[in-house]
Amino acid sequence: MLKELVVATRNRGKLAEIRAELAGVVETVLCAADFPGFADTIEDGATFGENALKKAREAMQFTGLAALADDSGLTVDALNGAPGVYSARFAGEGAGDGANNRKLLAEMMDVPPERRLAAFVCAMAFVSPDGTEQLFSGRIGGRVLSEERGSGGFGYDPLFLVEGFERTMAELSLEEKNGISHRGQALHQFREYLAQSR
Repeated sequence: MLKELVVATRNRGKLAEIRAELAGVVETVLCAADFPGFADTIEDGATFGENALKKAREAMQFTGLAALADDSGLTVDALNGAPGVYSARFAGEGAGDGANNRKLLAEMMDVPPERRLAAFVCAMAFVSPDGTEQLFSGRIGGRVLSEERGSGGFGYDPLFLVEGFERTMAELSLEEKNGISHRGQALHQFREYLAQSR
């Protein structure tokens, strides 16, 4: 079992998902907020993988602990893959979920239902002080709705109708979401990696 792991996030919703999935393989899961002076990484990578690795490396260097970071977002076919790596700041730097969702709805206003295909994509990086670097990934397809549904989750979850379900990501329980989501898939791969390598 890995004794301590720092997750390079301040997002409590994301942290709850990660802690739930890693129970039993990681003793203590810490986050950026647990370390005074922990600066946010400038996410200037061209891909989710580049951003995840940069965040994990900086977290490991700052804390001296094994670090996990993910970069994930929504890619929308009709918007040529946008918001993509800019998902968290789609409506501008410091924009919240509400502003990002409103911008997405505005940009999709004239897109018919059959062309509203999208996917949540996640790249997750694990970096440890011994020099180990591993990347894991996940993807889940769906459609962007024209209005929000559900009160769970965060980010674009209320607008994302999950493929194979007639519910949005925000209408799924945490257990269901972790079982199928892009982040859940990457976390499951990471969990398997830890179980095999420790």
